[in-house]
Amino acid sequence: MHLVAARAIAARRGLPETVVRERRCLLAVFAAILACAAQPRQAAAQHPTITVFAAASMNNALDAANTAFSKQTGVKVVASYAASSALIKQIEQGAPADAFVSADVNWMDYGAQRHLINNATRIDLLGNRLVLIAPTDSKIGSVTIAPGFDLAALAGSGRIATGDVRAVPAGLYAKAALEKLGIWAAVEPKLAMAENVRAALILVARGEAPLGIVYATDAKVEPKVKIVGVFPEDSHPPIVYPAALTANAKAEAAPYLAFLRSATAKSIFESFGFIFLIKPAS
Repeated sequence: MHLVAARAIAARRGLPETVVRERRCLLAVFAAILACAAQPRQAAAQHPTITVFAAASMNNALDAANTAFSKQTGVKVVASYAASSALIKQIEQGAPADAFVSADVNWMDYGAQRHLINNATRIDLLGNRLVLIAPTDSKIGSVTIAPGFDLAALAGSGRIATGDVRAVPAGLYAKAALEKLGIWAAVEPKLAMAENVRAALILVARGEAPLGIVYATDAKVEPKVKIVGVFPEDSHPPIVYPAALTANAKAEAAPYLAFLRSATAKSIFESFGFIFLIKPAS
């Protein structure tokens, strides 16, 4: 508003020019605030976001894959990592997620049975190995894990860290292996069960547990632990990571799942030690 117009309005309304100027300033500030508030909404529209719930053991590898996907598509990926059991229960309780990657088939089955996932999109994406780890400065050397292996004696007075054997996939695999090897009864009292496999990994890395049962990929990303033994593949069910879109997934999530099947994703996952189970889509 020009000065002359401001004076004219002031004269008609009987307002001092200073009041008019103050009102003009307030209007300008208000308009600026509205413009700034609109910018995040515009940015969100231009850069959509999807949310992925994934097994804790996938943290490093999936972060790298998500970065590559976002760079390629402009879609931002927000990942939440925890035990597969905890994540699917969160989805069941209404947590907003567009994709779910489990560390075992059973929790994906749980989601399918309750119509929490889009079962038509489900794929068996990755594989892994179950290993025995110790702190890098441990005097424990390489051991052969076979039926009758005295794991309890190897731990001495210490504990053996792993995922909760009642729900966490790594713990479920560990229990199955220990039972198959005939040593479950001796080892069970020595277990330090963690809320997820990465928590078990940390216990060993910090020296709070002399031994741990985790995935090979976990040991690969933690420099403070070493692999001292590998569990026979036939001692436990195959370690499979299924992935699927959720029942309420946003449209932007479909290209994400397609990306996880790609040659680019295969290269990333294999660099972190995962076994790529499917033929790359591109």
